[in-house]
Amino acid sequence: MNSHVMPAAERKVRVDLGDRSYDILIGPGLIAAAGNEIASRLKGRKVAVITDENVGPRYLEPLMASLKQRDIEAVSLVLPAGEKTKSFEHLIPACEAILGARIERNDAVIALGGGVIGDLTGFAAGIVRRGSRFIQIPTSLLAQVDSSVGGKTGINSPHGKNLIGVFHQPDLVLADTDVLDTLSPREFRAGYAEVAKYGLIDKPDFFAWLEKNWQAVFSGGAARIEAIAVSCQAKADVVAADERENGLRALLNLGHTFGHALEAATEYDSARLVHGEGVAIGMVLAHQFSTRMNLASADDASRVETHLRAVGLPTRMTEIPGSLPPAEKLMDAIAQDKKVKGGKLTFILTRGIGQSFVADDVPASEVLSFLREKHPQ
Repeated sequence: MNSHVMPAAERKVRVDLGDRSYDILIGPGLIAAAGNEIASRLKGRKVAVITDENVGPRYLEPLMASLKQRDIEAVSLVLPAGEKTKSFEHLIPACEAILGARIERNDAVIALGGGVIGDLTGFAAGIVRRGSRFIQIPTSLLAQVDSSVGGKTGINSPHGKNLIGVFHQPDLVLADTDVLDTLSPREFRAGYAEVAKYGLIDKPDFFAWLEKNWQAVFSGGAARIEAIAVSCQAKADVVAADERENGLRALLNLGHTFGHALEAATEYDSARLVHGEGVAIGMVLAHQFSTRMNLASADDASRVETHLRAVGLPTRMTEIPGSLPPAEKLMDAIAQDKKVKGGKLTFILTRGIGQSFVADDVPASEVLSFLREKHPQ
Protein backbone atom coordinates (compact mmCIF):
# COMPACT_ATOMS: atom_id res chain seq x y z
CA MET A 1 0.00 0.00 0.00
CA ASN A 2 1.29 3.46 -0.83
CA SER A 3 1.66 5.25 2.49
CA HIS A 4 0.21 8.43 1.01
CA VAL A 5 -3.10 6.96 -0.11
CA MET A 6 -4.65 7.81 3.24
CA PRO A 7 -3.02 11.04 4.45
CA ALA A 8 -5.93 11.69 6.83
CA ALA A 9 -5.09 8.53 8.76
CA GLU A 10 -1.41 9.35 9.21
CA ARG A 11 -0.34 11.05 12.40
CA LYS A 12 2.94 12.58 13.49
CA VAL A 13 3.88 13.00 17.13
CA ARG A 14 6.98 15.02 18.02
CA VAL A 15 9.07 14.08 21.05
CA ASP A 16 10.53 17.40 22.08
CA LEU A 17 14.03 16.98 23.51
CA GLY A 18 15.88 19.97 22.07
CA ASP A 19 18.55 18.89 19.60
CA ARG A 20 17.62 15.24 20.22
CA SER A 21 13.96 15.69 19.27
CA TYR A 22 12.42 13.10 16.95
CA ASP A 23 9.23 12.17 15.16
CA ILE A 24 6.91 9.23 15.73
CA LEU A 25 5.05 8.51 12.48
CA ILE A 26 1.84 6.49 12.86
CA GLY A 27 -0.17 5.00 10.00
CA PRO A 28 -0.46 2.25 7.39
CA GLY A 29 2.26 1.28 4.94
CA LEU A 30 5.20 2.74 6.87
CA ILE A 31 7.50 -0.27 6.46
CA ALA A 32 7.17 0.07 2.68
CA ALA A 33 7.87 3.81 3.06
CA ALA A 34 10.76 3.33 5.52
CA GLY A 35 13.48 3.94 2.92
CA ASN A 36 12.03 7.36 2.05
CA GLU A 37 11.52 8.39 5.67
CA ILE A 38 14.98 7.25 6.74
CA ALA A 39 16.83 8.66 3.68
CA SER A 40 15.28 12.09 4.26
CA ARG A 41 16.59 12.15 7.85
CA LEU A 42 19.82 10.16 7.73
CA LYS A 43 23.14 11.52 6.45
CA GLY A 44 24.74 8.06 6.38
CA ARG A 45 23.97 5.33 3.87
CA LYS A 46 24.38 2.22 6.01
CA VAL A 47 22.12 0.49 8.51
CA ALA A 48 22.15 -2.67 10.60
CA VAL A 49 18.68 -4.17 11.09
CA ILE A 50 18.02 -6.39 14.11
CA THR A 51 14.83 -8.45 14.23
CA ASP A 52 13.59 -11.81 15.53
CA GLU A 53 12.41 -15.15 14.20
CA ASN A 54 8.73 -14.16 14.41
CA VAL A 55 8.94 -10.75 12.75
CA GLY A 56 11.83 -11.32 10.31
CA PRO A 57 10.07 -13.76 7.94
CA ARG A 58 7.18 -11.32 7.55
CA TYR A 59 8.69 -7.85 7.43
CA LEU A 60 12.47 -8.02 6.93
CA GLU A 61 12.26 -8.44 3.15
CA PRO A 62 9.89 -5.51 2.51
CA LEU A 63 12.00 -3.32 4.82
CA MET A 64 15.26 -4.28 3.06
CA ALA A 65 13.64 -3.65 -0.35
CA SER A 66 12.47 -0.21 0.80
CA LEU A 67 15.99 0.67 2.04
CA LYS A 68 17.56 -0.59 -1.18
CA GLN A 69 15.30 1.63 -3.27
CA ARG A 70 16.95 4.61 -1.57
CA ASP A 71 20.49 3.17 -1.87
CA ILE A 72 20.76 2.48 1.84
CA GLU A 73 23.10 -0.46 2.42
CA ALA A 74 21.65 -2.84 5.01
CA VAL A 75 22.76 -5.93 6.89
CA SER A 76 20.47 -7.88 9.18
CA LEU A 77 20.61 -10.10 12.24
CA VAL A 78 17.72 -12.40 13.21
CA LEU A 79 17.58 -13.31 16.91
CA PRO A 80 15.31 -15.81 18.73
CA ALA A 81 11.90 -14.44 19.73
CA GLY A 82 10.79 -13.99 23.33
CA GLU A 83 11.63 -12.25 26.61
CA LYS A 84 14.66 -14.48 27.20
CA THR A 85 16.40 -12.74 24.27
CA LYS A 86 16.81 -9.66 26.50
CA SER A 87 20.08 -11.04 27.89
CA PHE A 88 23.85 -10.62 27.68
CA GLU A 89 23.91 -13.80 25.61
CA HIS A 90 22.07 -12.03 22.75
CA LEU A 91 23.41 -8.52 23.37
CA ILE A 92 26.89 -9.67 22.30
CA PRO A 93 25.93 -10.87 18.77
CA ALA A 94 23.82 -7.71 18.35
CA CYS A 95 26.84 -5.51 19.14
CA GLU A 96 29.09 -7.61 16.90
CA ALA A 97 26.60 -7.36 14.00
CA ILE A 98 26.54 -3.56 14.31
CA LEU A 99 30.35 -3.42 14.39
CA GLY A 100 30.59 -5.93 11.54
CA ALA A 101 28.33 -3.71 9.42
CA ARG A 102 30.88 -0.89 9.93
CA ILE A 103 28.16 1.42 11.21
CA GLU A 104 29.59 4.92 11.58
CA ARG A 105 28.35 8.07 13.31
CA ASN A 106 25.85 9.10 10.62
CA ASP A 107 24.61 5.57 9.93
CA ALA A 108 21.93 3.86 12.01
CA VAL A 109 20.85 0.75 13.83
CA ILE A 110 17.23 -0.31 13.19
CA ALA A 111 15.10 -2.34 15.61
CA LEU A 112 12.39 -4.21 13.68
CA GLY A 113 10.21 -6.00 16.20
CA GLY A 114 8.34 -5.79 19.48
CA GLY A 115 9.49 -4.48 22.84
CA VAL A 116 12.14 -7.15 23.38
CA ILE A 117 13.96 -6.41 20.11
CA GLY A 118 13.52 -2.65 20.63
CA ASP A 119 14.98 -2.76 24.15
CA LEU A 120 17.89 -5.02 23.24
CA THR A 121 18.73 -3.24 19.97
CA GLY A 122 18.46 0.19 21.58
CA PHE A 123 20.88 -0.92 24.31
CA ALA A 124 23.32 -2.25 21.69
CA ALA A 125 23.00 1.02 19.72
CA GLY A 126 23.56 2.97 22.93
CA ILE A 127 26.85 1.27 23.78
CA VAL A 128 28.46 0.48 20.42
CA ARG A 129 30.94 3.27 19.59
CA ARG A 130 29.56 5.01 22.71
CA GLY A 131 26.27 5.66 21.00
CA SER A 132 25.01 5.02 17.45
CA ARG A 133 21.96 6.49 15.76
CA PHE A 134 18.90 4.38 16.32
CA ILE A 135 15.56 3.88 14.54
CA GLN A 136 12.60 2.02 16.01
CA ILE A 137 10.16 0.13 13.77
CA PRO A 138 7.87 -1.36 16.44
CA THR A 139 5.72 -4.27 15.26
CA SER A 140 3.54 -4.88 18.32
CA LEU A 141 0.91 -2.60 19.82
CA LEU A 142 2.81 -2.65 23.12
CA ALA A 143 6.00 -1.44 21.43
CA GLN A 144 4.17 1.18 19.34
CA VAL A 145 2.52 2.87 22.31
CA ASP A 146 5.14 2.32 24.97
CA SER A 147 8.56 0.75 24.70
CA SER A 148 9.63 2.27 21.35
CA VAL A 149 9.15 5.82 22.66
CA GLY A 150 11.29 7.52 25.26
CA GLY A 151 14.75 6.00 25.01
CA LYS A 152 14.66 3.42 27.78
CA THR A 153 16.70 0.43 26.63
CA GLY A 154 18.06 -2.62 28.38
CA ILE A 155 18.16 -6.29 29.18
CA ASN A 156 16.98 -8.45 32.05
CA SER A 157 19.00 -10.02 34.86
CA PRO A 158 18.16 -12.90 37.20
CA HIS A 159 17.69 -10.04 39.72
CA GLY A 160 14.82 -8.55 37.71
CA LYS A 161 13.62 -6.93 34.50
CA ASN A 162 15.39 -4.10 32.72
CA LEU A 163 18.02 -3.67 35.44
CA ILE A 164 20.91 -3.35 32.95
CA GLY A 165 20.60 -0.66 30.30
CA VAL A 166 20.99 2.95 29.23
CA PHE A 167 18.82 5.86 28.18
CA HIS A 168 19.32 6.13 24.41
CA GLN A 169 16.70 8.05 22.44
CA PRO A 170 15.81 6.94 18.91
CA ASP A 171 16.18 9.30 15.95
CA LEU A 172 12.87 8.18 14.43
CA VAL A 173 9.96 5.85 15.27
CA LEU A 174 7.90 4.32 12.44
CA ALA A 175 4.70 2.77 13.80
CA ASP A 176 3.16 0.90 10.86
CA THR A 177 -0.42 0.17 11.89
CA ASP A 178 -0.88 -2.48 9.17
CA VAL A 179 1.44 -4.88 10.99
CA LEU A 180 -0.91 -5.01 13.99
CA ASP A 181 -3.37 -7.04 11.90
CA THR A 182 -1.00 -10.01 12.11
CA LEU A 183 -0.72 -9.95 15.93
CA SER A 184 -2.41 -12.73 17.86
CA PRO A 185 -5.47 -11.54 19.83
CA ARG A 186 -3.51 -12.19 23.03
CA GLU A 187 -0.61 -9.95 21.95
CA PHE A 188 -2.95 -7.18 20.84
CA ARG A 189 -4.80 -7.30 24.17
CA ALA A 190 -1.49 -7.21 26.05
CA GLY A 191 -0.52 -4.04 24.18
CA TYR A 192 -3.93 -2.55 24.85
CA ALA A 193 -3.20 -2.66 28.59
CA GLU A 194 -0.58 0.06 28.01
CA VAL A 195 -3.08 2.12 25.96
CA ALA A 196 -5.58 1.98 28.84
CA LYS A 197 -2.76 2.95 31.22
CA TYR A 198 -2.46 6.42 29.66
CA GLY A 199 -6.13 7.06 30.41
CA LEU A 200 -5.68 5.86 33.98
CA ILE A 201 -2.61 8.02 34.59
CA ASP A 202 -4.09 11.45 33.81
CA LYS A 203 -6.58 11.24 30.92
CA PRO A 204 -9.97 10.24 32.35
CA ASP A 205 -11.70 11.37 29.13
CA PHE A 206 -9.48 9.06 27.09
CA PHE A 207 -10.28 6.16 29.42
CA ALA A 208 -14.01 6.88 29.01
CA TRP A 209 -13.49 7.04 25.21
CA LEU A 210 -11.79 3.63 25.33
CA GLU A 211 -14.65 2.16 27.37
CA LYS A 212 -16.99 3.16 24.53
CA ASN A 213 -14.69 2.55 21.54
CA TRP A 214 -12.39 -0.34 22.44
CA GLN A 215 -14.01 -2.67 19.92
CA ALA A 216 -13.27 -0.21 17.10
CA VAL A 217 -9.66 0.06 18.33
CA PHE A 218 -9.40 -3.73 18.18
CA SER A 219 -10.92 -3.95 14.70
CA GLY A 220 -8.52 -1.37 13.20
CA GLY A 221 -8.86 1.77 11.11
CA ALA A 222 -9.21 5.33 12.35
CA ALA A 223 -10.03 4.47 15.99
CA ARG A 224 -6.88 2.36 16.27
CA ILE A 225 -4.67 5.10 14.82
CA GLU A 226 -6.32 7.61 17.16
CA ALA A 227 -5.69 5.43 20.24
CA ILE A 228 -2.04 4.93 19.26
CA ALA A 229 -1.53 8.64 18.54
CA VAL A 230 -3.07 9.71 21.87
CA SER A 231 -0.90 7.14 23.68
CA CYS A 232 2.29 8.25 21.93
CA GLN A 233 1.51 11.92 22.56
CA ALA A 234 0.90 11.15 26.24
CA LYS A 235 4.22 9.37 26.52
CA ALA A 236 6.04 12.04 24.48
CA ASP A 237 4.76 14.76 26.83
CA VAL A 238 5.96 12.89 29.91
CA VAL A 239 9.37 12.07 28.38
CA ALA A 240 9.88 15.70 27.30
CA ALA A 241 9.13 16.85 30.86
CA ASP A 242 11.22 14.21 32.67
CA GLU A 243 13.50 12.25 30.35
CA ARG A 244 15.44 10.34 33.01
CA GLU A 245 12.65 9.51 35.42
CA ASN A 246 13.47 11.86 38.27
CA GLY A 247 9.80 12.47 39.03
CA LEU A 248 6.84 12.70 36.67
CA ARG A 249 8.02 9.95 34.31
CA ALA A 250 7.61 7.40 37.09
CA LEU A 251 3.83 7.73 36.50
CA LEU A 252 4.36 5.59 33.38
CA ASN A 253 5.03 2.72 35.80
CA LEU A 254 1.38 2.58 36.89
CA GLY A 255 0.66 -1.13 37.45
CA HIS A 256 4.27 -2.07 36.70
CA THR A 257 5.59 -2.61 40.23
CA PHE A 258 3.03 -5.36 40.86
CA GLY A 259 3.22 -6.47 37.20
CA HIS A 260 7.00 -6.89 37.16
CA ALA A 261 6.85 -8.90 40.40
CA LEU A 262 4.31 -11.25 38.79
CA GLU A 263 6.50 -11.59 35.68
CA ALA A 264 9.48 -12.48 37.87
CA ALA A 265 7.31 -14.95 39.81
CA THR A 266 6.41 -16.74 36.56
CA GLU A 267 10.10 -16.67 35.49
CA TYR A 268 9.19 -14.58 32.42
CA ASP A 269 7.39 -17.59 30.93
CA SER A 270 5.24 -16.01 28.23
CA ALA A 271 3.03 -19.11 28.08
CA ARG A 272 1.86 -18.12 31.59
CA LEU A 273 2.05 -14.33 31.55
CA VAL A 274 3.16 -11.66 29.09
CA HIS A 275 4.15 -8.13 30.09
CA GLY A 276 0.86 -6.44 29.19
CA GLU A 277 -1.12 -9.04 31.14
CA GLY A 278 1.10 -8.42 34.17
CA VAL A 279 0.46 -4.69 33.77
CA ALA A 280 -3.32 -5.26 33.53
CA ILE A 281 -3.37 -7.24 36.79
CA GLY A 282 -0.94 -4.69 38.26
CA MET A 283 -3.17 -1.72 37.39
CA VAL A 284 -6.15 -3.40 39.01
CA LEU A 285 -4.03 -4.14 42.11
CA ALA A 286 -2.75 -0.54 42.19
CA HIS A 287 -6.33 0.77 42.16
CA GLN A 288 -7.44 -1.76 44.80
CA PHE A 289 -4.44 -0.92 46.98
CA SER A 290 -5.27 2.80 46.61
CA THR A 291 -8.78 1.97 47.82
CA ARG A 292 -7.32 0.07 50.78
CA MET A 293 -5.20 3.15 51.63
CA ASN A 294 -8.40 5.28 51.56
CA LEU A 295 -7.17 7.27 48.58
CA ALA A 296 -9.72 6.23 45.95
CA SER A 297 -13.21 4.81 45.80
CA ALA A 298 -13.84 1.09 45.32
CA ASP A 299 -16.08 2.06 42.37
CA ASP A 300 -13.05 3.28 40.40
CA ALA A 301 -11.12 0.06 41.08
CA SER A 302 -14.07 -2.00 39.90
CA ARG A 303 -14.50 0.20 36.80
CA VAL A 304 -10.85 -0.48 35.84
CA GLU A 305 -11.31 -4.21 36.44
CA THR A 306 -14.57 -4.30 34.46
CA HIS A 307 -13.05 -2.61 31.42
CA LEU A 308 -9.88 -4.71 31.32
CA ARG A 309 -11.92 -7.87 31.78
CA ALA A 310 -14.29 -6.81 28.96
CA VAL A 311 -11.38 -6.65 26.50
CA GLY A 312 -10.24 -10.10 27.63
CA LEU A 313 -7.29 -9.26 29.87
CA PRO A 314 -6.60 -11.07 33.15
CA THR A 315 -7.34 -8.89 36.19
CA ARG A 316 -6.51 -11.19 39.12
CA MET A 317 -3.48 -13.14 40.28
CA THR A 318 -5.61 -16.28 40.45
CA GLU A 319 -6.01 -16.14 36.64
CA ILE A 320 -2.28 -16.76 36.06
CA PRO A 321 -1.83 -20.46 35.14
CA GLY A 322 0.28 -22.55 37.51
CA SER A 323 1.15 -21.76 41.10
CA LEU A 324 2.67 -18.50 42.28
CA PRO A 325 5.24 -18.22 45.09
CA PRO A 326 3.98 -16.97 48.47
CA ALA A 327 3.23 -13.29 49.07
CA GLU A 328 6.59 -12.86 50.84
CA LYS A 329 8.45 -13.90 47.67
CA LEU A 330 6.40 -11.47 45.57
CA MET A 331 7.35 -8.83 48.12
CA ASP A 332 11.06 -9.61 47.55
CA ALA A 333 10.56 -9.07 43.82
CA ILE A 334 8.84 -5.74 44.50
CA ALA A 335 11.74 -4.64 46.73
CA GLN A 336 14.22 -5.55 43.99
CA ASP A 337 12.24 -3.59 41.41
CA LYS A 338 13.92 -0.34 40.46
CA LYS A 339 11.28 1.83 42.06
CA VAL A 340 12.79 1.63 45.55
CA LYS A 341 14.49 4.63 47.14
CA GLY A 342 16.24 4.44 50.49
CA GLY A 343 14.38 1.30 51.49
CA LYS A 344 10.96 2.95 51.08
CA LEU A 345 8.68 1.50 48.45
CA THR A 346 7.73 3.80 45.61
CA PHE A 347 4.35 3.00 44.09
CA ILE A 348 2.16 4.75 41.60
CA LEU A 349 -1.14 5.09 43.40
CA THR A 350 -4.33 6.85 42.40
CA ARG A 351 -7.07 9.09 43.79
CA GLY A 352 -9.41 7.91 41.02
CA ILE A 353 -9.56 7.31 37.27
CA GLY A 354 -6.94 9.53 35.65
CA GLN A 355 -5.61 10.80 39.00
CA SER A 356 -2.38 8.86 39.48
CA PHE A 357 0.51 10.14 41.58
CA VAL A 358 3.92 8.99 42.81
CA ALA A 359 3.81 7.76 46.41
CA ASP A 360 7.37 7.24 47.62
CA ASP A 361 6.72 6.33 51.24
CA VAL A 362 4.48 3.28 51.03
CA PRO A 363 4.87 1.02 54.08
CA ALA A 364 6.07 -2.45 53.04
CA SER A 365 3.89 -4.02 55.76
CA GLU A 366 0.72 -2.65 54.12
CA VAL A 367 1.77 -4.01 50.73
CA LEU A 368 2.54 -7.42 52.20
CA SER A 369 -0.79 -7.75 53.98
CA PHE A 370 -2.58 -6.59 50.80
CA LEU A 371 -0.73 -9.24 48.77
CA ARG A 372 -1.62 -11.93 51.29
CA GLU A 373 -5.25 -10.92 50.98
CA LYS A 374 -5.20 -11.01 47.15
CA HIS A 375 -3.09 -14.16 46.97
CA PRO A 376 -4.23 -16.56 49.71
CA GLN A 377 -1.80 -19.45 50.08
